[in-house]
Amino acid sequence: MITGELKSKIDRVWDAFWSGGISNPLEVIEQITYLLFIRRLDDLETLAERKARHGGPSPDLRFGTDQQDLRWSRFKNEEPAVMFATVGEKVFPFLRTLGGDGSTYGEHMKDARFTIPTPQLLSRVVDLLDEIPMADRDTNGDLYEYMLSKIATAGQNGQFRTPRHIIKLMVDMTAPQPSDEICDPACGTAGFLVAASEYVRERHPSVLTDAAQRKHFHASMFHGYDFDSTMLRIASMNMLMHGIEAPDIRYRDSLSEGASEDTEKYTLILANPPFAGSLDYESTSKDLQRVVKTKKTELLFVALFLKLLKPGGRAAVIVPEGVLFGSSKAHKDLRRILVEDQKLEGLVKLPSGVFRPYAGVSTAILLFTKTNSGGTDSVWFYDVTADGFSLDDKRNPVESNDLPDALARWKDRDGAERGRERTEQSFCVPKDDIVAQGYDLSLNRYREIAHDEVEHRPPLEIIIEIEKLEGEIAAGLAELKAMLS
Repeated sequence: MITGELKSKIDRVWDAFWSGGISNPLEVIEQITYLLFIRRLDDLETLAERKARHGGPSPDLRFGTDQQDLRWSRFKNEEPAVMFATVGEKVFPFLRTLGGDGSTYGEHMKDARFTIPTPQLLSRVVDLLDEIPMADRDTNGDLYEYMLSKIATAGQNGQFRTPRHIIKLMVDMTAPQPSDEICDPACGTAGFLVAASEYVRERHPSVLTDAAQRKHFHASMFHGYDFDSTMLRIASMNMLMHGIEAPDIRYRDSLSEGASEDTEKYTLILANPPFAGSLDYESTSKDLQRVVKTKKTELLFVALFLKLLKPGGRAAVIVPEGVLFGSSKAHKDLRRILVEDQKLEGLVKLPSGVFRPYAGVSTAILLFTKTNSGGTDSVWFYDVTADGFSLDDKRNPVESNDLPDALARWKDRDGAERGRERTEQSFCVPKDDIVAQGYDLSLNRYREIAHDEVEHRPPLEIIIEIEKLEGEIAAGLAELKAMLS
């Protein structure tokens, strides 16, 4: 757990950037990422030199004899003007040459830009970062997560972050295994991949002691794609700070033709992809169009997940609520595929305030397994009404939290949950009922309200229930209008 002292040090770094004229939070964390990477290179070089002195294998040193002044341990002691010239004119050009070393980090440093404006700011930031201990993996990970949380509190860039507690719920529900190949095709800052790595590390210690498992864990278990180069650099560093040595973090527009090479490659997909609206048919993968003929990104991403999963692979993904009840042919076709051709296992309805203050859209978590041969017999529904935080723009912590109950009931979805009434917060719906409703997956379609509950319910609660239904009707009408236009 990050201490108050370490938080204070990071806050001072952040404040130094803001007072020094860099106020874009993404630019701040990008420059910090470069500097942390430079510091890590120097730490690795020092370790390699120490091994060589003790008769170890000949190290693959990165810094030549004429490049020693590029090392963190050297330039951090220089005068501000000398340090500024060294970092800007030598260190960053050196970073840009690292793409050929084959590492995911080197690849994303190819277009590294040095934007710190003054020698004084650079000197101040280097001094502050040098005070932060970087030897402990847990501390490093928590530090970087704390920095990422600053993006979420600094305005529109919060769209890149799915709340950490929602990520944890999805990871816990899918229970990643040491043999999994895990993918997030819209990885952002790699929050899902980081959480999955922590889960595996904690529940399966053998990934660090067994040589074959360790190699898989560090080099071939985690895959993330994004088409924002800043996000890729941040995601790579986030993984590195959490102790993953060589994750597969790549530039890719996941909905384009280029994704076809990864067909049926992964055993687990965890994702909250962006839902930007519509794409042109010409720019969208023809393979995805064959699954579902649509321009809508939310449907195309679900089709992509099905394409990327191996048979037997599973997924926990966030979708906007319109996917559950949209009336277009594409909406219905996709839901029919999930129910009839694959194994749709569960749906968790999230309250609309989960992504505030950035978006008030209603969303749900879809949980399914790719079988290509059906298997859906009953779908488990859970209505989350509280996630441990207020559902307004402030998102302050509150006592009410359904997520632990949701996880516990998910694990019992094939047991006692089957017998629960549809008036409860969670219940199971037989496949035949879903088919009879035209594959509608909205929870309120199947929810029943007990008579005595209606009779004694305070008027305010009835109003809230009506407003929820009105919101769903409005969303359905918007879908219909978009389809007709």
